Amino acid sequence: MSRGRAPLPGPSPDLLNPLRHVSSLVASLALLLSPAAAQTQNSLSSDPNVAKAGEFEFRINCALCHGLGAHGGGRGPDLTRAHKRHGDSDADLFRNISQGISGTAMPANGTNGQGVGMTDEEIWQIIAYLRSIQLKAPAKKLGNAENGRKLFYGDANCSTCHMIGGKGGRVGPDLTTVGSSRTVESLIESVRNPSKRLAWGLTEPTKEFAQEYETVTVVTPNGKEIKGVTLNEDSFSLQVMDTAEQIHLFDKDKLRSIKKSRESLMPTYAAGTLSDQDLGDIIAYLLEVAEK
Repeated sequence: MSRGRAPLPGPSPDLLNPLRHVSSLVASLALLLSPAAAQTQNSLSSDPNVAKAGEFEFRINCALCHGLGAHGGGRGPDLTRAHKRHGDSDADLFRNISQGISGTAMPANGTNGQGVGMTDEEIWQIIAYLRSIQLKAPAKKLGNAENGRKLFYGDANCSTCHMIGGKGGRVGPDLTTVGSSRTVESLIESVRNPSKRLAWGLTEPTKEFAQEYETVTVVTPNGKEIKGVTLNEDSFSLQVMDTAEQIHLFDKDKLRSIKKSRESLMPTYAAGTLSDQDLGDIIAYLLEVAEK
């Protein structure tokens, strides 16, 4: 009787489907490399001490732009609002803090000179803090946004100096997102008393932040006086945009005089010039634009 050979074992199911094996490996590596990125909710939010730790981290790393209390600081938006322009979920907030927001002044974690690079746990602590101070109800409508739009581009003459969405003047700050980065109270103050808190800006060469809107008056060699805002300045030259939006470049040593002032070019709008109701409508328009 002849002895037959034992049958060869059949191919493993995994070998029959190598793509499944590779995809599983890639997925496992992704989880190992970025566990926080895959997290969609803050697992630390149940700990009452986490928000307090997050407030400390926020003051070090975020308050320069977003203000103490996260109510907005002129450069960064008010983070106490329930709706946030670049996402409302925990995962959105983690991504924005960790990776930054392209096209804005929001840098990736640890890439700017403010504060220090944060761990994933510290970022989640900040998110817990923001949730603890977040307003639970939407803000009450301040005024008639449509009438505010008409005033902005019409009788109030705001668009003579200010721009929204690329439409308007350039002498004053762009107001497209100001409704999300400033409190209502500070916006009212900027209209009623524009010289009280001029935005200082930062003088970093990257121009990551808005310029300083200080008023400068120069007298040229032939005696002509030009008033405007400083666009760029170094030890030897000065670039100025005048009130007619003409840009001038001067050699400092050739000017008769250079005078800088923290008095805003913007006129003071008292209640007799712009009523409280009309001002409320304009601010309602700014808030509406910032939400889009």
